[in-house]
Amino acid sequence: MNATSRRRFLLQSGLLVAASAIGCRRSEAPAVILQSQRNVVQTLEGVPATDGAGVRLTRVIGQPSLRNLDPFLMLDRFHSDDPGAYINGFPNHPHRGFETVTVMLEGRMRHRDSRGNSGLIAGGGSQWMTAGRGLIHSEMPEQVQGLMSGFQLWLNLPAKEKMCPPAYQDHTPEQLAEERLSPSGSRARVIAGHMNGLQGPVRERPTRPLLLTLALEDDRPFELDTPSDHTTFAFVSTGEVDLGPEDTSKPVREGSLALLGPGSRLRVRARNRRSELLIAAAMPLREPIVQYGPFVMNTREEIQQAFDDYRAGVLDQG
Repeated sequence: MNATSRRRFLLQSGLLVAASAIGCRRSEAPAVILQSQRNVVQTLEGVPATDGAGVRLTRVIGQPSLRNLDPFLMLDRFHSDDPGAYINGFPNHPHRGFETVTVMLEGRMRHRDSRGNSGLIAGGGSQWMTAGRGLIHSEMPEQVQGLMSGFQLWLNLPAKEKMCPPAYQDHTPEQLAEERLSPSGSRARVIAGHMNGLQGPVRERPTRPLLLTLALEDDRPFELDTPSDHTTFAFVSTGEVDLGPEDTSKPVREGSLALLGPGSRLRVRARNRRSELLIAAAMPLREPIVQYGPFVMNTREEIQQAFDDYRAGVLDQG
């Protein structure tokens, strides 16, 4: 998606209109800060896809209907109790110019890279990997009672940080910030950013992200604060939820992404059964996006340099 089409998409969704109004308005009365509610402006379903060594998954962001959502580049949902759908995993592959976030709900994922780093992402844990200048790594599932479930999210890096040194932030389930939301066991788990007083363990990132999962066990509504200037979406992985203010909320069903309009507060309510969702918000970069597979840069020349470095065996050096 080029800059013009991205701008058109954001204008249609109301995001740029709101940003302009917020940026230009000057208060002529005593300052009163109101918490505006986010509404659903668009929903779309993921599409079946394969990646790695034939891993079957659902591609949500990165599909033809939504190539990217600045600064989000890709969202994949993987969920299967059939080992044939995922057991061959993601053998060695390169990355440059962005960050990958793996959110494990069930199962485990073993990762290794060309610099000798390795680790295990357990069910309920997460990994925030900054590819930066470049890494060649693998992600291989390890079975736990046959079920593999989770997400992988890609976030762009600003031009000035695309060639930064690679880095990992691995977090066990116990390191995530968790809060019980209702007597029936509804809970929130925060990976990055602040939510209602909870602080996720991920260190500050350039896009100032908020990333969390919700598991709702009843229809009690829940509200959370979101940064008003961030691109924000919710993906429903289980069940069905109402999103938005009570009088204008929209139902979002399992397997669907909801793009949320401007505002600083989001209301969520499970409809009639157990529901789970991923909520993400991050500051848009508004920079050119030139992507070719696992390389995301700002110009075609930089993409060509990434290929040249990969072929020369120096992608991860420097």
